[in-house]
Amino acid sequence: MTDAKPAYRRILLKLSGEALAGNQGYGIDPDVIVSIAEEIREVTALGTQVALVIGGGNIFRGVAAASKGMDRASADYMGMLATVMNSLAMQDALEKVGVATRVQSAIDMQQVAEPYIRRRAVRHLEKGRVVIFGAGTGNPYFTTDTAASLRAMEIGAEVILKATKVDGVYTADPAKDKDAVKFPSLTYLDVLKRGLQVMDATATSLCMDNHLPIVVFDLTCRGNIMRVVLGEAIGTIVKGD
Repeated sequence: MTDAKPAYRRILLKLSGEALAGNQGYGIDPDVIVSIAEEIREVTALGTQVALVIGGGNIFRGVAAASKGMDRASADYMGMLATVMNSLAMQDALEKVGVATRVQSAIDMQQVAEPYIRRRAVRHLEKGRVVIFGAGTGNPYFTTDTAASLRAMEIGAEVILKATKVDGVYTADPAKDKDAVKFPSLTYLDVLKRGLQVMDATATSLCMDNHLPIVVFDLTCRGNIMRVVLGEAIGTIVKGD
């Protein structure tokens, strides 16, 4: 692997909270988080700079709570705190495999994370540290997808890697429809017009306005993060015309 040349110098990896839960459906599966940490270590060894945004759906989903009558803003803040818990768990897993890591939170909590400061985040990346952005954008009504798009733009990432449980974007849910067809590539407008489940509309529009490609790929297949970073055509790429 040492002579392999990465296709990207700086990436933002977006993980769902559910990805950390593995098959247990709730909380954090230690085996899954260690496996992801090892993959990230392999990528950083190539010289690619890695930033992370992790959702909180394995612990708390603000939208779900709001739909059951909870105040939406309060529910979203609780969801943001869940992402910080996931960020600290990922930091621990990464440091156990020898990767220097910093967690930056959009909500001030100095005892557990640095405040989000763009220039400091970029400096950490330049020094080879993995930066994990917690607490979304710090604002209710915005998803962690939007946080991923925003942070990717701010730090000058070349691509967003959207890790999911399927190997790309399909015409329908491949688990429910055997005739579902995978798209090798899509434009941002395709995603928006068809309402495809790539990222939410705000995040997709932000990427479209700033020409930031999104690669949707299967995280459950070991080595896929490395394959994407090396430029292999796996998953679905969303980009301009």
